[in-house]
Amino acid sequence: MKTNKLVLSAALASAVLLSTAGIASAHVTVFPKESKTDAYEKYSVRVPVEKDQATTKVRLEFPEGVKVSTVEPEPGWTYEFAKNSEGRFTGITWTAQGDGIKPHEFAEFAFVGKNPSAATSLAWKAYQTYADGTVVEWTGDKESKTPASVTAIAQATAGADHHGGTASTGHGAAAPKESTSAQTTTAESNTLPLILSGLALLLSAISLFRKRA
Repeated sequence: MKTNKLVLSAALASAVLLSTAGIASAHVTVFPKESKTDAYEKYSVRVPVEKDQATTKVRLEFPEGVKVSTVEPEPGWTYEFAKNSEGRFTGITWTAQGDGIKPHEFAEFAFVGKNPSAATSLAWKAYQTYADGTVVEWTGDKESKTPASVTAIAQATAGADHHGGTASTGHGAAAPKESTSAQTTTAESNTLPLILSGLALLLSAISLFRKRA
């Protein structure tokens, strides 16, 4: 009986750790997380669905100084740029023409922009609209429940080619999307420590019971 209780407790602890990891990573995130000043970068907006409702609209505000030039079409979605009085793109809204992003799914939206010359980070404010009309504002600081995605900007080396960022292929040319296998590898690397911790806890409980038996 004691063995069953110890094993059950360890299993429950592991499940809590894994479920918490999944929730913590389910944010609207802009990749790459690092780039350089003056670089023409391909940015990808990854949008996971956290609710039992589909996501039907995604709005992204461009950080001050980022000059967006082109956007990659996404099947089943339309897009519309927001402009300021000077005609500069200040944001973009993607709208689903069908069901949108369903529960337990994610989608990515890509565009190319030139980073500012004097910046150390870029905060991307995003607004995720669900089919029931609710809007999640990903605009908070990194400690909040709905943080804005941030890209760290390093100073470019003098004489470097600014027409290619870490994920772009040339002057405004978008690179292929990150492969599913690469995304899976990243997710596995993030959750592996938690899985190992849960297994260690389970083995410790079993070992303790054997010593007492």
